[in-house]
Amino acid sequence: MRRYLALAIAALALSVPPAAALAASASLPDIEDEVMCPICGTTLELSDSPQGERERAFIRRQIARGRDKEEIKQALVDEYGPRVLAVPGDSGFDLAAWLVPGLVVLGAGGAIALAVVRRRRAEAGEEPPAPPRIDDADGARLDEDIAKYDL
Repeated sequence: MRRYLALAIAALALSVPPAAALAASASLPDIEDEVMCPICGTTLELSDSPQGERERAFIRRQIARGRDKEEIKQALVDEYGPRVLAVPGDSGFDLAAWLVPGLVVLGAGGAIALAVVRRRRAEAGEEPPAPPRIDDADGARLDEDIAKYDL
């Protein structure tokens, strides 16, 4: 029984391709949605410009040479500049493109939660705390000041 189990495990291990082989396979559709056409300003999959066709041909040549996805994207950056990447980088100013939307979502979520809590308190009949009372001397002085401005 153990021998059959060991054979089954060995067969399973041999049938699974190594991670390096999975990473090495690149395809045009897999890369097209992650790079831009510098002329159109759209992703390469949506571009019909001659520049987009040149980029597709460049990617096909890189795939034929056996390069993986990251190597092809780096070759595109080397050839056309960093604007060719559709996804911003993860350092410097490009990091803000990742952080700002997340912070906006968190801030909006906090504002919504605060509004819900306030509304529930109002619906539950909880009154906000009463304003502080003023003493009689301050009240008389306030009445005198208001009387000066009454017409």
